Amino acid sequence: MAKKKQTPEDKNYKVIAENRRARYDYAIEDDIEVGIVLSGSEVKSLRTGTSNIAESYCAVEDGELWLVNSYIAPYEQAMFPHEERARRKLLASKREIAKLWQATGREGMTLVPLVMYFNHRGRVKLKVGIAKGKKVHDKRATEAKRDWNRQKQRLLRHDG
Repeated sequence: MAKKKQTPEDKNYKVIAENRRARYDYAIEDDIEVGIVLSGSEVKSLRTGTSNIAESYCAVEDGELWLVNSYIAPYEQAMFPHEERARRKLLASKREIAKLWQATGREGMTLVPLVMYFNHRGRVKLKVGIAKGKKVHDKRATEAKRDWNRQKQRLLRHDG
C-alpha cells in the first residue's frame, strides 16, 4: 500500500504564515516544497508566529530561487538582528529551479508563496505555487462556485 503524502495540514506541521489571497487571485497549477535560508534571529521570530507572506513573491534570478518582500518581525532578544524585508534564498534542486524558470517564461505564469511552516523535523519550509493570474470573471465564477458549495452543504446538513 502506498504511503500517504504528508501535507502542511497534517498534525506534525505547524503553519507559520499562509497566503490565503493567493488562491483567490491565482489559479494554482502546481506546487513544490522548498527550504529557506534563515539566520538564527529569523527562526526565533518565526517560532513566535510573527511573519507575513501575503505581499511576497518568488523569483528565479541567475539560477537561484529567491523569496522577495516577505516580512519576518524583528526578534527583540537577538544580539545580531535581521532585516525585516530582506530577500531570502530558497533551497531547491537545479531540476526544480529549471522547471520553475521555464514555467515563469510562459505567458502569465508566476511563482506565489502559499504557506510557510515548520515540518515534522522543525525545519522551516515554504510551499511555492506555479500560478496563472485570474481575470475578474474567473474570480467571480470561483466565488459563485464556493457559495453554491456552501449552500449545498447547508441543505444537506438540514435535510439529511
